[in-house]
Amino acid sequence: MATAEKVAAKSAGTQDAVGLLISDHREVKTLFDKYEKLAQTKAKASDRQALAETICDMLIVHATIEEEIFYPAARDATEDDDLLDEAQVEHAAAKDLIAQIKDMDPGDELYDAKVKVLGEQIDHHVQEEEGELFPEAKKSDMDLRELGASTATRK
Repeated sequence: MATAEKVAAKSAGTQDAVGLLISDHREVKTLFDKYEKLAQTKAKASDRQALAETICDMLIVHATIEEEIFYPAARDATEDDDLLDEAQVEHAAAKDLIAQIKDMDPGDELYDAKVKVLGEQIDHHVQEEEGELFPEAKKSDMDLRELGASTATRK
């Protein structure tokens, strides 16, 4: 078994889907904070771009996991289609901004601003998920442990 698979298997055995998604939220928040410091100190363009690419790639993987695994299960188990619809629209907006960032060079006008706005959009999205959707999921009959395993494997 490859190292990444071992980590995923270990994570799946110890964390449910909500825990794994929250862990992703914390990790990307830390990276956005680091990016903000790089932007404020006018760090090298290559350093900012590398970090922005990492953030964008992480968000794409995270959104895919939510859309393919977590949201369908939540839609089946909860009564909050409006919240899930909103989450999907927020994902679409984030993906659009991610595509713009990936098509830019860090020296381009608005590059840092777009990364900052992406971070703000993600913060809002995370607050809604952690404040509303995840508590509903925990109260539902969703098998969060099994979803955690599926999430870790897909990741």
